[in-house]
Amino acid sequence: MIMDTSRLRSVLTGHVDAGAVPGLVALVARGDEVRVEAIGVQHNGGDTPMRRDTIFRMASASKPVTATAVMVLVQECRLRLDDPVDEWLPELADRRVLVGVDSPLDRTVPANRPVTVRDLLTFTWGFGMVLAPPDTHPIQRAMRELGIGSDGTSPYAVEPDEWLRRLGTLPLMCQPGERWLYNTGSDVLGILVARVAGQSFERFLAERFLAERVLDPLGMRDTGFHVPADKLHRLPTSYAHDPQTGALTVWDPAEGGKYSSPPPFAVGGDGLVSTVDDYLAFLRMLLDHGSHAGARILSRAAVELMTTDHLTAAQKSEKDQFDAYFGDHGGFGFGMGVRTRRRGFASAGQFGWDGGLGTSVQADPARQFVGVLLTQAAQDTADTPRLIQDFWTCAYQAIDD
Repeated sequence: MIMDTSRLRSVLTGHVDAGAVPGLVALVARGDEVRVEAIGVQHNGGDTPMRRDTIFRMASASKPVTATAVMVLVQECRLRLDDPVDEWLPELADRRVLVGVDSPLDRTVPANRPVTVRDLLTFTWGFGMVLAPPDTHPIQRAMRELGIGSDGTSPYAVEPDEWLRRLGTLPLMCQPGERWLYNTGSDVLGILVARVAGQSFERFLAERFLAERVLDPLGMRDTGFHVPADKLHRLPTSYAHDPQTGALTVWDPAEGGKYSSPPPFAVGGDGLVSTVDDYLAFLRMLLDHGSHAGARILSRAAVELMTTDHLTAAQKSEKDQFDAYFGDHGGFGFGMGVRTRRRGFASAGQFGWDGGLGTSVQADPARQFVGVLLTQAAQDTADTPRLIQDFWTCAYQAIDD
């Protein structure tokens, strides 16, 4: 089989030339064939080109890796999906729940049941982002004042135990299992993994999961929670859009930036850095039912469970509001979207996720196809998803049987 990426390169070059992003790296793979397009530069106004080994802040594309780490512990029977998390996360025991998301913080009722591991994996544990302008509701103001809210693109400035302690002082936004609420489930899961494993989440990934179980067999040597000094020249500047002019403004530089040293909190939701080849190795492992090059990372059953839609119709009504920015999958598995409907070129069963800094990672079991798009420009305007949409349109056109 041969993939023709000429249109992909042309369309993505058009986005770079138009100033949507300073540069990007895109990868498509099917079977043993891998095509990579590195376009543009790492910094606006600079001359350092994007390269295949450029290291990117993965933002929310970190979430599937975190879910996989949890499933390693589930396989070892150190965690059980439907067990309450109270034993490991006492900060989340005996929850109170807001009467409504717009209610004062003291208008609460008791939680109907404890939060479970499955709730956290499916983002149905009762707490997350509020789809309203900042500070619209008391719970949003409280999150900001406590420093526990996330913009989906940055590490937190506090230690994980302190972050969870602060989170535990707030009520849930809805009953456990009632609604899908984005983002914070993965952050809590990283703390859960650390406590069950008896070591920091970063060390667990680096030593037990990434190094022993993924990095060695898969070669994921550039994935972690910060970029070492000897690799900082491979980290681009990341950008956000000026709300008044729409121009790209520096959000995080490489030298001296948030990812240039180990963070106080290795955030499971959006803290990883990686490369197109590292993430290809990860997605190929999932496509290969949990194994790669003779190394077994997860069982086939674990991968099938992760990539199955777990949401009810009521829960999906909340998720659908995010789909313009996160792939229009229709369903959600463990830490990633699962396509249940075909509205574009992708097959039903495709799984993966997008990140707030213009990262998009998906695997399609029906076609044995992987796509990875990495940029460093925030998805913070109505127009920014178009680059990702065009990437996937052209990526699927590259397949020629």
